Amino acid sequence: MFNTLMRKPLWVHLLAGLLVAVFLFLGWLASLNWFTDHGRSAVVPNLAGMKYEDAKSILEKGGFTVEVQDSIYTDTIPPLHVLRQSPESDEIVKSGRLINLTLSRVVPPEVEMPSLQGQSFRNAEMILRSLDLRVGDTIYRADFARNSVLDQLYRGVPIRPGTKVRKGSLIGLILGNGVGDLDMSVPNLIGMRYAEAKVVLERLGLGVGVLVTEPNFTDTLSGFIQRQVPMPVQGDSIVNRIRTGQLVDLWIGSESARRDSL
Repeated sequence: MFNTLMRKPLWVHLLAGLLVAVFLFLGWLASLNWFTDHGRSAVVPNLAGMKYEDAKSILEKGGFTVEVQDSIYTDTIPPLHVLRQSPESDEIVKSGRLINLTLSRVVPPEVEMPSLQGQSFRNAEMILRSLDLRVGDTIYRADFARNSVLDQLYRGVPIRPGTKVRKGSLIGLILGNGVGDLDMSVPNLIGMRYAEAKVVLERLGLGVGVLVTEPNFTDTLSGFIQRQVPMPVQGDSIVNRIRTGQLVDLWIGSESARRDSL
């Protein structure tokens, strides 16, 4: 048998070897398709805005694998909802492809509270928006600086610049309403403690302007008002008038001045 084969021409052996090689190559291609699911594809579904559990269930039923790639804070979508996906929706990919998801964060990150005092309302709003903070209640107080921020509040309490707050927090603003139309007599603050005089001014819709203290005097709240501008009366005993929103300059000292020393 072997001798018979050896007596065949060389081209016969070459042809047989070529046929065997072709057969092995075709077999290898067929097995490759089977192992790699070549030719099996799927369309990536649109998952934007879905809850993570719902998106995961849809992907797994479609034969995909799922991985959370990142999480980002946003105040427009509830926590643990899909913000982005890769590959994008409607792309045709191989079955079993890994789909990366970006979700909305459960706990917002913290930012430092900026200093808004003295800013216009529009500027303050832009600053807050750039930090993913929101404008809360706006309260108007008598002050000559119309729509200027006089103070900033968090949960109804003044908040200092640099304090950590979570993104999405509401920041209340106290704004000046400009000089009002209500005309009144200048109150007599001489002899009052500064804390008491400040309450009187606020009740009347007036503000404290320049504050001057004695040298080396630091206990401002317990100090006494020794002088004020404008004064309650002029030199000819005519009562001075003032409008809401205007300011009264105060001079403070450690000793009480007489209220009748005008």
